[in-house]
This record gives sequence, C-alpha cells and structure tokens, in this order.
Amino acid sequence: MLTKGMPKVLRQRDKAYNDLFSTAVSKIRQPIESLFNWLIEKTDIQRASKVRSTKGLFVHVFGKIATTYIFLIF
Repeated sequence: MLTKGMPKVLRQRDKAYNDLFSTAVSKIRQPIESLFNWLIEKTDIQRASKVRSTKGLFVHVFGKIATTYIFLIF
C-alpha cells in the first residue's frame, strides 16, 4: 500500500512486488480463460434456460462437456 510518508525505497519495493504479482496472476489466468472460452464456444454451455435445479445444471454442464470431448476424440 502506497502512502505519502513511506520512504522511496519502500515505495519502489511495493511497486515491484505489485507488478510481479500482477504478472504472475495474468500468466495463470490467461490459459484458464482460454480453456473456458473454448468450452463455451464448442459446447454452447451457456444455453441452460430450461434448467430448473442444481442437479439439472450439473447434468447439463457435464453432459455438454462429455459430449464435446467424445466428439473431439472421434
């Protein structure tokens, strides 16, 4: 956290830490977002308007994912 009373060295360390943390999070987050975007594109998983329960939602989601992977293999 940057405050006006902090010495310059501590502010620089804080900034370096925040930059490194942001870079690390971005490197992890990007492949995960790519995977989910691919799943949404291939399965049309967001079309679940008929789902009425949590169990139904799980059946819908995992069914779509399983079908996509089966088609991907064959």
